Amino acid sequence: MPHDFDLFVIGGGSGGVRLARIAAGHGARVAIAEERFWGGTCVNVGCVPKKIMVNAAEYGMWAEDAAAFGWRIHKGGHDWAKLAAARDAEVARLSGIYARLLEGAGVTRFDARARFLDANTLDVGGRRVSATRIVVATGGRATRLPIPGAELGLISDDLFALQALPRQVAILGAGYIALEFACLLHGLGAEVEVFHRSPQVLRGFDEDLRQAVAEGMAAQGIRLEGGVNATRLAPLPGGRVLLSLSNGAAREVDAVFFCTGRAPNTEGLGLEQAGVAVAPSGAIPVDEDHATNIPHIYAIGDVTDRLNLTPMATAVGHALADTLFGNTPRRASYENVPTAIFTSPPAATVGLSEEAAAKRGPVDIYVTRFTPMRHTISRREGRRTLMKLVVDQRTQRVLGAHMVGEDAPEIMQGIAIAVVMGATKQDFDRTIGIHPTAAEEFVTLRTRTRVAGAAEAAE
Repeated sequence: MPHDFDLFVIGGGSGGVRLARIAAGHGARVAIAEERFWGGTCVNVGCVPKKIMVNAAEYGMWAEDAAAFGWRIHKGGHDWAKLAAARDAEVARLSGIYARLLEGAGVTRFDARARFLDANTLDVGGRRVSATRIVVATGGRATRLPIPGAELGLISDDLFALQALPRQVAILGAGYIALEFACLLHGLGAEVEVFHRSPQVLRGFDEDLRQAVAEGMAAQGIRLEGGVNATRLAPLPGGRVLLSLSNGAAREVDAVFFCTGRAPNTEGLGLEQAGVAVAPSGAIPVDEDHATNIPHIYAIGDVTDRLNLTPMATAVGHALADTLFGNTPRRASYENVPTAIFTSPPAATVGLSEEAAAKRGPVDIYVTRFTPMRHTISRREGRRTLMKLVVDQRTQRVLGAHMVGEDAPEIMQGIAIAVVMGATKQDFDRTIGIHPTAAEEFVTLRTRTRVAGAAEAAE
């Protein structure tokens, strides 16, 4: 008997929606199910509302800086409720767009939970549905540390449900979510401390970038304490929380945020009924074409725990739709994926860190640090810029670019094109800079800072 659909997608986040839309455009009979909200984490409790709040925090700093430029601007108290209303309205608008795009593409949409009954059959909100191919795109979920009183702490989703700004905040973790939350809450008026078990923030990123982000945050009054773990949370009067730490210290705060990791969202999907293998972490292992151990069942996005970025999931979803239904087999590359950390100031990166590149062979390192023009006038602390290029010594190809400073994410998007295309340092050198900008520094770096790799090129 023919199946109900050629493709069924479980999960209505960015990756799943793109896959469903493109597959339907290729003529496939497609259905998609989402049990929580269309657009997934990014649109609803992630990238989009977070960036709106980052922008809000930046306005406060600009108001303070304006006096140095001759403006008489009075910085009044921040209206959290007004920000929340504007943020939530934009999130609702975008989530609605995702739903309408699916309908416009002819995709059958289910506002329901889907779980496997067997390798080709799903229970979708009580309805039995079959499909020739099935894709799991359920993303990930925020987690808490397994410590006593953990239920008293908040996860990242909870930031967007707060009715008021907590005045004293402890953040646990040192990844990009932890640091972004620390900066936006501090910018909106909270007193923020960040506690993390690693010695330095942003594990896996370039060391110069990690140091520059930490220094910038500390200069603004955000306290970062490494090498320490949370051991217990306990309730205090008035809804406050007592945070106990492994070094014997304790903090009384209004809120504790667990920003200590995310887990693949595979629980309750019935994967065992379909025979789909799941790693101990909960992630679904996939091959280079994102197929699971069951050839007609695929998994994309954060549920695979490969590179947990919304644009990566979207690219993979599009490529998979083209491969399965568009007669144009292709893969989305996991190399040279640009990304940003929306701290204050923000950071952005593409390609290899100095440490990763040096393991492959000798690399030339170019680094510059300076105070951007806006802040030579305003004299605001903690807003220095770092720019860095990692260059293969033999081929002169630019292997990595890293930046901390004003507009870093916007600048890095353009630099990423050059890195993906295989541009050399000489290509950068002969590009004329736009003056006066910070971005021009990427094409005016002439003096090599150091050599790394192969025993520092044999000295």
